[in-house]
Amino acid sequence: MARGHHRESGHGPSQRQLRAGELVRHAVAEILARGDVHDPVIETHLITVPEVRMSGDLRLATIYIMPLGGHDEVKVLEALERNKRFLRGEIAKRVNLKFAPDIRFRVDERFAEASRIEKLLRSPEVSRDIVRAPRADRTSDDPDDED
Repeated sequence: MARGHHRESGHGPSQRQLRAGELVRHAVAEILARGDVHDPVIETHLITVPEVRMSGDLRLATIYIMPLGGHDEVKVLEALERNKRFLRGEIAKRVNLKFAPDIRFRVDERFAEASRIEKLLRSPEVSRDIVRAPRADRTSDDPDDED
């Protein structure tokens, strides 16, 4: 096996995957921003593309999307699925890869998860526990503590 081609589990994506994913992300974002997809749902929503993850062989692109405000996620996903062939063809024209990757769409859940964690941290129960928590770096019982 050639050097550098074996990737153990636990490692992140390769530079090649990251670069290809970023090229696909820019292409999809441009296609959506320019209004090249003629679908009533897509035309009436602003859709961000925060990330594209490529498979190791670059034959599958998982495109994460988020409609502005997080509204109508299911409708937007369905509209993108309906226009998958067109989008794949446009990606193939704009991104110079050996093969046009198959594409699949997923809603980016990171924003919702970050919001949920932020809300949890601001809850009265957690705030109370944070205020009461003793400092781990110093205790009054520490014999090595000399003031």
